[in-house]
Amino acid sequence: MSNPLDTDAGGELFNSYEAEYKLVQADLVQKLDQIPDLSGEPRKAVLSAAERALEEASELLDQMQLEKLNLPSDARPRINQRLRNFATDIDGYKRKLRSLATNSNKSRPYSDDPSGAGFERGPSDVQLEQRQQLLSGTDRLDRSTQRLRASQALANETEAIGASTLADLHRQRETIQHTTDIMIQSEGYVDRSVKTLRGMARRMATNRIITIAIITILVLLIFAVIYSKFR
Repeated sequence: MSNPLDTDAGGELFNSYEAEYKLVQADLVQKLDQIPDLSGEPRKAVLSAAERALEEASELLDQMQLEKLNLPSDARPRINQRLRNFATDIDGYKRKLRSLATNSNKSRPYSDDPSGAGFERGPSDVQLEQRQQLLSGTDRLDRSTQRLRASQALANETEAIGASTLADLHRQRETIQHTTDIMIQSEGYVDRSVKTLRGMARRMATNRIITIAIITILVLLIFAVIYSKFR
């Protein structure tokens, strides 16, 4: 059975966001499953990648929430249930990621600093984290830009469809108005024809009466002449 969301532009964009979300979700689940088996720098790298995937999934969910407003009202209850399921999944991924990150922090070695300050990251670790955060921000900005362009394209397409629809409605209105004028004109012709026929009928009735009267007079005259001859 075909998906009713495939029949309009808003549904196509929503489906594209949902398909992208499922890909990001599968990648996120895979990374979360990998983290417990890793340690050190590989573990931190996968944790950062999982955080970026989680942020992207949240952004996609927000986009789907917005695109839901462009869908037919009869399809929204089913869409709302799917979005609630996605939100529940994301909350679960956030809790699992926080738990894994906490366990990772607890397992970090501490330095021999006599002041007891604990583990202290070196400059390379700070630069690596800053670089990862910068790359993550750039990726999010690129994805947001692409989604804004897609939304703008959809808005332009919707505007074009609306303008075309208005033009069609205007042409149909002119056609209906022209048809109405023709009907009114035809009604006038019919009224004049009815009046003409009634006048012809009255003249025919008058002519018939006159003809009958003439015939009657002629018959009486004939009888009078015959009577006078035989008298």
